[in-house]
Amino acid sequence: MAGSPAGAQTSATETPATLQAVTVTGHPVPGENKIIGTYAQPEWTARRRFVLTRVYVQPDGQAEVELGYDFAHAADGTRTHLFHQEIELGLPHRFQVDLENTYQDFREGEAEPGSWHEQSSGVELHYAFADWGKLPLNPAVAVGWKFNSGATDAAEFQVMLGDELSPRWHWGANVFYEQQVGGDRYREQAVSGGLSYSAVNEKLNLGAELKYGEESTQGPGSYRRRPLAVGPSVQWRPLDQIHLDLVPMWGLNKGAPTWEVFIFFGFEFGDGADDGDDKPKVEPASTRGR
Repeated sequence: MAGSPAGAQTSATETPATLQAVTVTGHPVPGENKIIGTYAQPEWTARRRFVLTRVYVQPDGQAEVELGYDFAHAADGTRTHLFHQEIELGLPHRFQVDLENTYQDFREGEAEPGSWHEQSSGVELHYAFADWGKLPLNPAVAVGWKFNSGATDAAEFQVMLGDELSPRWHWGANVFYEQQVGGDRYREQAVSGGLSYSAVNEKLNLGAELKYGEESTQGPGSYRRRPLAVGPSVQWRPLDQIHLDLVPMWGLNKGAPTWEVFIFFGFEFGDGADDGDDKPKVEPASTRGR
């Protein structure tokens, strides 16, 4: 009789070894940190998270339309209203162009509100120096020209910085300079900053914003003031490509309004605006019932 191959037989009393189950845990990364676009930037940088502070540039091929309302109350009882319209377009090679238009219900130097009229229109060109994460603080700059209605035009310059402190904590900071080229030579130089926490993944962000600056004019009736204001911020995103921001701020010194409220609505479209991760997943028919 032929012999059995070595190792082919197993004892009837021998049982397979059972390994102890291993549980792997981790901290989920918010969806707004997904890398999108040709500049390898996280999704949150492609949505205007802060009302007063910009971070980086729009991805190439993505555009954003924004409507903003700014309501302020000064210590002397003066109330002002501003309505902003803006479109931002991401361009190749880390460029971005903005077109802006602002309406107001008051005139400079007049205490009482008047009829709504155009305050200014403008154009800005933004540029980021490198793809996201390649340089510390992800620096970008912007230069612009403001066409003031009923006043001399002004030139603008801005430095933008931003990054994340952790997967849920994000921040941004700006240095801003505006100089009127004639008239009473109005000038504004300011710094602003924002801090944000992702409370509900891609839906709800909470944080705070701050701005400090100096505003001045020359000639008859000249003035100089240094407003400082701070307040909480809330951003709600019902869909990937839609965001609604609410930022009430309080003045901390005599140069600032007693309080000011910003309400902004933004809609993104184009490449990267909607990654589809908030839509129900459709299961292939071939896998059903397995």
